[in-house]
Amino acid sequence: LPRMIDNGRVELHGTIGTGAYGQVYLAIDRRYSQPAWRAVKCLRRNGLDARQKHFQRREIALHRLASSHPSIVHMDRLIEDGEHLYVVMDYGEEGDLFAMITDKQRYVGDDELIRSVFLQLVDGIAFLHSLGIAHRDVKPENIVCSEHGTRVRICDFGLATSEVESGEFGCGSTFYIAPECLGDWDPEQKSYPTRPGDVWSLGVILVNLVCGRNPWRIASPTDESFNAFLRDPYFLRRILPISEDCLYVLTRIFTLEPSERASLPELRQLITEVRSFTMTEEELLRAHAAA
Repeated sequence: LPRMIDNGRVELHGTIGTGAYGQVYLAIDRRYSQPAWRAVKCLRRNGLDARQKHFQRREIALHRLASSHPSIVHMDRLIEDGEHLYVVMDYGEEGDLFAMITDKQRYVGDDELIRSVFLQLVDGIAFLHSLGIAHRDVKPENIVCSEHGTRVRICDFGLATSEVESGEFGCGSTFYIAPECLGDWDPEQKSYPTRPGDVWSLGVILVNLVCGRNPWRIASPTDESFNAFLRDPYFLRRILPISEDCLYVLTRIFTLEPSERASLPELRQLITEVRSFTMTEEELLRAHAAA
């Protein structure tokens, strides 16, 4: 049976996500004249140590601060109810970008849709950075879709920070984490700048959109594909059907040195200038013949 919160105004239905923090429910919100579907994140309040409480407060505060941008999932309100906090957010009725890329194969070969969706993400991250927020976990599972996959919004601020430099290594997800955030390139490294890592993650998402796969498993000294790319960036054109234009964008993103990485305004300009993200038919035929 549905569970009621907020004095009966919000009706929780099935679970649509689970994490260390608790669960995300699909809900009907009757607070306004028109009932609306929402995603409601349920956070435990009891049994948390000081560090966990700090992270919980940080997640809510940073998401609320960024909530007004069209490329960020809107946080409608916070409900405090005994043992739990409920974060009421807009619902992405078409699921996440991961499913849109892998199950529905929505973007491969559609240059203008790739450009539009990617620029929405660039603008969302640029807005976060303008507020002094680094997301630190940008990946397709943390991006919700609507309007047949043409509209995307960033969610899940669980790892977000307002720190410019951080010593919290390993924040993020294996495929999408920038090398400086791993801490395994330089034994002397004590911290990393937080915002360039979001640009790196966007680069991996661009490969996902264009090719439907990842360029490597992890940007670590132990990863053969990543090391092959560092030795010769053209390696990516040997394993992925990407255009010269797209490769150039990726080489501006995938720099080991964060300070050399493309800024978001530069990245936006580069993406608008890409003629095609994928190889031409002729290039694909040549690539197959060479293989």
